[in-house]
Amino acid sequence: MQILQRTLRRQIFFSLGNLNEYTMAKLILSRLLLGAGTLLAVSVLIFVCTQILPGDVASAVLGQDATPEALVIFRKELGLDLPAYMRYFNWFTGALHGDLGVALTNKRVILDEIAPRLANTMFLAGYAALIAIPLAVGLGILSAINEGKLIDKLSNIITLTAISLPEFFAAYLLIIFLAVDVHWLPSLSTVYKDMPFTERVYQTTLPALTLTVVVAAHMLRMTRSSVLSVMSTAYIEMAFLKGARRGRVIVRHALPNAAAPIITVVALNMAYLVVGVVVIEAVFVYPGMGQLMVDAVAKRDVPVVQACGLMFAAVFVVLNTLADILVILVNPRLRHKR
Repeated sequence: MQILQRTLRRQIFFSLGNLNEYTMAKLILSRLLLGAGTLLAVSVLIFVCTQILPGDVASAVLGQDATPEALVIFRKELGLDLPAYMRYFNWFTGALHGDLGVALTNKRVILDEIAPRLANTMFLAGYAALIAIPLAVGLGILSAINEGKLIDKLSNIITLTAISLPEFFAAYLLIIFLAVDVHWLPSLSTVYKDMPFTERVYQTTLPALTLTVVVAAHMLRMTRSSVLSVMSTAYIEMAFLKGARRGRVIVRHALPNAAAPIITVVALNMAYLVVGVVVIEAVFVYPGMGQLMVDAVAKRDVPVVQACGLMFAAVFVVLNTLADILVILVNPRLRHKR
């Protein structure tokens, strides 16, 4: 009888382990499918929004002096004589194969034009993330450890002030102080190909600091609130009853269980660092994806606008999907047998 009970117990534990692995795989697959579906829906939205813009693209590009014959030929080159669903299908399938089309203004391949701009934007976003993420998470944990004390109150005041500032206003404040008053950093970020790394870092420091001010406040507050919400649980109170110090309890016990919302907000802000740089790049005249999109909108270069929008959407969806997968992987209820 005892042997039978042990065998049944082992089979139950083995089934639970397989159930955990199956549940994790199912959740990860659902997140991947959801990300792909979201990207597909966003691509449809981008295409529709660019197609319903008022005016005629051919007339805007060729000018008012263009002859009717030239307009007809140019519309045929753009595929405007085809139905909308066929134009979308050709555009999206081409994008999946790496063909984003040709720019209307300079007849250059869009992928070749976007590649260096995307590299500049990713460099700026990575630079800002290297400053913002350790600073925000570290100060958030420090504020949670010292809840109600002076450092916690100061961090709350600073974060609320930073959240209230529009990003362009924060950029101009930093320009006035760091570029105009003390002359530490340049007010315009001039970067070019084969630029020395140290010079590139120097030129992009001011926009990176601006992005840090914008995103670090959200991550700090989320880190603090997530850690403090875990602090009210029973196992944390038991750790305090055993005489553990507050800092050790937070770092060893509370922080791993508060990791899921922190990962989510970090991923969202990382996506914002890439997608939301349009205003910052316009302020600092930084040659990134945001500045390229602004120029394309001004010139009514629809294929470039569509390509930039699709690239931004892809980065946002991929980062959020990775965040969802990381949250699933760090979930103790799915990683351990029950």
